[in-house]
Amino acid sequence: MRTIHYKIKRFDGKREWYQDYQLQYEKGKTILWALTAIREQLDPTLVFTSACRHAICGSCAIKVNGKSFLACKTSLDEVLETFKSDYLVFEPLSNFEVIKDLAIAWEPKMEKMKQVKPWLIPSNKGSVERGFIQSEDDFHEISSPTDCILCGVCTSECNQLAVNDGTYLDPFILNRAYRFSVDSRDCAPEEHIRPVYENELWKCIHCMQCISSCPKGIPLTDEIAYLRQESIKMGEVNNQGAKHAFAFYDDVRNKGRLNETMLPIKTDGLLKTATTKIPFALRMIKKGKINPFHMPKAIEGIKGVKEIYKYAEEVKHS
Repeated sequence: MRTIHYKIKRFDGKREWYQDYQLQYEKGKTILWALTAIREQLDPTLVFTSACRHAICGSCAIKVNGKSFLACKTSLDEVLETFKSDYLVFEPLSNFEVIKDLAIAWEPKMEKMKQVKPWLIPSNKGSVERGFIQSEDDFHEISSPTDCILCGVCTSECNQLAVNDGTYLDPFILNRAYRFSVDSRDCAPEEHIRPVYENELWKCIHCMQCISSCPKGIPLTDEIAYLRQESIKMGEVNNQGAKHAFAFYDDVRNKGRLNETMLPIKTDGLLKTATTKIPFALRMIKKGKINPFHMPKAIEGIKGVKEIYKYAEEVKHS
């Protein structure tokens, strides 16, 4: 009989330790089934959270072998096949305060979410009596972000939050800001976007872990890109992130390729680049990694690139 070995991270408020459990393999089960079986059959002191069992409430997310999953939706067979092992390690989600064992604290996250005003600021286009009529296209704008079930998987997988000083907002909070800023019934999108900008919006490093792990398939990085575009439209261009984006945009439009030598100067300015990047640049020059005197020429076919830019601008303003 096949036996699955589980190592679960425990926490009692003071100390942490790992505890081993074993269950007989059963085909077609989920991670949540394993947790429930361990608590009901082996250890009633094990603490974790769950409710709906149908990927609706989002309360059962944990880490399995270092990767975050929604336990009720995740097939045990798929996990065993993915890791090619009958030994699984269960841990609480990363980037959360742990209450006990696998249970995490959501209150601090909810307090941070309040900054983006995650509610509708109604326009004068509707009323309590008449309601707020949306077109099908308007509804589809908010359909995907509304699928968020606050499971916390995106936060757990976010590499920026892992090294953050507390200023960067969780991906699901950015999702809420996006969701209400694009709602046709909302009259104050800036009220949702500005707090995001003021909390280091440009720190997202495009690791794509939030997208690849989201159990609902929400395109979070697309939403972040939109929020950045809107912050630029609001006039917030005097920052490192916006300058970096403009440098990319202009280089590709003018030459069809990036001028990596000039990129730090365009992003950080001459003085900051000279004081913080020169030692590193000198080491790269010494190793032959860069040539400061090489200025890239326009690529063959640059005319086509400029046509694409022109078309994109026309579409954007149409």
